[in-house]
Amino acid sequence: QVQLVETGGGLVQTGGSLRLSCAASGLTFSNYDMAWFRQAPGNEREFVMAITRSGQVTMYADSVKGRFTISRDNAESTMYHQMTSLKPEDTAVYYCAAGNRGSTRRSTFYDYWGQGTQVTVSS
Repeated sequence: QVQLVETGGGLVQTGGSLRLSCAASGLTFSNYDMAWFRQAPGNEREFVMAITRSGQVTMYADSVKGRFTISRDNAESTMYHQMTSLKPEDTAVYYCAAGNRGSTRRSTFYDYWGQGTQVTVSS
């Protein structure tokens, strides 16, 4: 049974930082490309950033470039999301996702999803 568990969300002030983690189990983590998506109230789920299974290639949404960093530790089956210079518009539920059909911004290419963790940025 595949499980992705996000942790690290919370309430932070504008300009602050948070680090999210996504711990995977039930799959061979190094065989999967990983990504973070987010969904704000009333909005569709949107791509945030992705990392290939080797960790060598990353991609970011324009809205988070230079502020967010994705990384992974295949030995620990864990992916990380370092968030800095947070803005109120970053407020959302953040989801991690795993897929093995290529690293992509498309949510439909990811087969496994976590339950999400809430990030709230106060102004």
